[in-house]
Amino acid sequence: MRAVVQRVRWARVEVEGEKVGEIGPGLLIFLGVGAEDGEEDAEWLARKLAGLRIFEDACGKMNLGPAEVGAQFLVVSQFTLYGDCRRGYRPSFSRAAPAPRAEELYRQVLDRLKGQGCAVAEGRFQARMQVELCNDGPVTLILDSKE
Repeated sequence: MRAVVQRVRWARVEVEGEKVGEIGPGLLIFLGVGAEDGEEDAEWLARKLAGLRIFEDACGKMNLGPAEVGAQFLVVSQFTLYGDCRRGYRPSFSRAAPAPRAEELYRQVLDRLKGQGCAVAEGRFQARMQVELCNDGPVTLILDSKE
């Protein structure tokens, strides 16, 4: 699984003009599921996300985790994280998981985050979404369960 994680002051996602997910301070997570991913990848990613110490302490160091600052999570599915642009100019998505399997693992990440006490909002799987955010820092990280 791949995730692009952004620390945000706020973020929201809309589908056809309807707001489907919104958070205040926290983490916006763009989540891609690969063809070779399984439950262990979902478990690893949820644990990693819930424990990321990327919020500043009183000294201004990234030393606090989401639970310590009351951070919220907005998780947005994004199969294009598996786009391969090494050949030609049109990305290949052959390494992305098929939609049914991708949605299953996406939901497992959501459930595991919620099971760890995280406040979780989400986009709409397989929808064309508009995402707005205010990146805080900016802080942007890339996580990959296979690396």
